[in-house]
Amino acid sequence: MLLLLGIVHLVATPHIAALIRHSASQGAGDNLIPPMLLNHILVGVLLLPLGFLTFYAAPYSDRWAQVIVRTTALTVATLPLTLLWLMGFRYFDAPLFVVGFLLVVAASVTLLLAAFTKSRATASAETAHS
Repeated sequence: MLLLLGIVHLVATPHIAALIRHSASQGAGDNLIPPMLLNHILVGVLLLPLGFLTFYAAPYSDRWAQVIVRTTALTVATLPLTLLWLMGFRYFDAPLFVVGFLLVVAASVTLLLAAFTKSRATASAETAHS
């Protein structure tokens, strides 16, 4: 889901630039678009390796893998509430924002469940070794 969120983030970038161009004056758009592009491209690109590392570490029960998956899960879990706190509900009429928000919520729940619940295979392996 983090990989998908990174892709959606990058796909949304030109749409947001167009929205700024059409909604702001020429001077304001010239000032707003570069930092928005930097932010969106940076975050979108960083979500790709974060998603890959989390996906790669998920099947392992080693300590390094648990640290990666649990740290990612806890961090991503803060995002829905942080978005609502900082942005409120005023952007929920924008379809790409809603898609992004729902992906963040789904990723949060999925990552938390995967990171903090034991799979049956892990639980039965631990029982067999006891």
